[in-house]
Amino acid sequence: MGTTILDGPLFAKMVGGGVANLNKNRSIVNDLNVFPVPDGDTGDNMYMTIDSGYATVSECRDISLEETSSKVAHGMLMGARGNSGVILSRIFSGIAKGLEGHEIASVSILGEALERGVKESYQAVSVPVEGTILTVYKDAVSYANRKIHANSTLESYFNDFINELRNSLEKTPELLAVLKEAGVVDSGGAGIVYIVEGMKDALNGKTAWVDESSDRAPARNSLDTSSFTENSTLEFGYCTEFLLQLQNSKVQDVASFDESVIKDYLNENGESVVAFRDGSILKVHVHTYNPGQILNFCQQYGEFLTLKIENMMLQHNETTVQNRFEKRQKVHKAYGIVSVASGEGICETFTSLGVDAVVEGGQSMNPSAEDFIKAFESIDADTILVFPNNGNVILAAQQAASLYDRSKICVVPSKTIGEGYAAISMLDTSSGDTEQIVEDLKDVMAGVVTGMVSQANRETVKDGVSIHPGDYIGFAKDVIYSDDASRMGA
Repeated sequence: MGTTILDGPLFAKMVGGGVANLNKNRSIVNDLNVFPVPDGDTGDNMYMTIDSGYATVSECRDISLEETSSKVAHGMLMGARGNSGVILSRIFSGIAKGLEGHEIASVSILGEALERGVKESYQAVSVPVEGTILTVYKDAVSYANRKIHANSTLESYFNDFINELRNSLEKTPELLAVLKEAGVVDSGGAGIVYIVEGMKDALNGKTAWVDESSDRAPARNSLDTSSFTENSTLEFGYCTEFLLQLQNSKVQDVASFDESVIKDYLNENGESVVAFRDGSILKVHVHTYNPGQILNFCQQYGEFLTLKIENMMLQHNETTVQNRFEKRQKVHKAYGIVSVASGEGICETFTSLGVDAVVEGGQSMNPSAEDFIKAFESIDADTILVFPNNGNVILAAQQAASLYDRSKICVVPSKTIGEGYAAISMLDTSSGDTEQIVEDLKDVMAGVVTGMVSQANRETVKDGVSIHPGDYIGFAKDVIYSDDASRMGA
């Protein structure tokens, strides 16, 4: 028999499950982030937002559902970060308003509260964009609420809710062109899926608790200021967020103050505006090239409780390469490129050349035909050019080509990373003549000599060089020129 009543302790437990599951998967959410700018922090922002809410109830015992949801919502308001984090906080604020006056809630009451979350989240965004977390959450609530019947349980409700969350998330690239172009689903939508999956796990009795002994702030890479230098151009502006405490001394009467004067100004001087009022506090998220101008205007009406300004170019430069590897579906094109490479730096180099899919492998680590086929499946192209970049990999690439029929596969017989790099950097597909394109690439590769370093796995003598297991050997083509027992970098 399922659960039919939601009380305060169960709601707190479910929020904790959502926090834990998002924390476990937030790097995935980060890597999906391309809208409104690819700053790679959606997972972290959503995690810090909901964790701020959970922290207010994690030690509470036997408090009502109304009080629990109110505490969670207020904690999320104070800790909300980023566009998706702010929207997430408004979802839970709406849920809390829907649960006002309820010590406990039935499935139908919960459904109505979640519907209030849809209303609150849409009202917080100046220009709601479909294909984002807003759509994913709205679709799921609408579907799950339509499925409620006399015998519904919380378990059956969350099953329906999660199924539609996933369905709606998969459709986001069809609603938002930037997602389709990047080949990803919406990052905020993915975040809400992980949260609700964690809530359902907690409802079902699975323990997925937040580690209370650990630092709640997520680990972030150190800021690489070298990605924005004296010669850089600011392309995305500044992500500006703050809590503004409205002041009676500045607006005469906070209770009757119309915050639309601030919202209108934000929309005229910024983008991605999310602004809402909670009591006497105004929460603002805005992307702007002139944060000082925004702050000076808003300070006419109150004082700042919190303030954060980040150059979005820094995060964009750190995450663009990662985002390229999260491919769900691609815009159809005439030619796609698959290349074999190993090592983060080399993989990123090939990606920067326009390679659609990088297959991990190379010397002593040869990929399988299946690895190639998975790469082919991630690309929507009439013809896919494959660069094995190793003599021992060519046959596997050719075998995969013979097994794949959704695109024409042409294996360009590159035998080294150098040959592959030279060929791809000189690639010109404008003629549309695939046979001639491949012949031209072969001519390019014929003039390339690549020196390679690898680790020997057995003892032998070749080309007059004595080789020992574990030594590093230097070679070009099939000729070994040196053997060194010292470790690279030592």
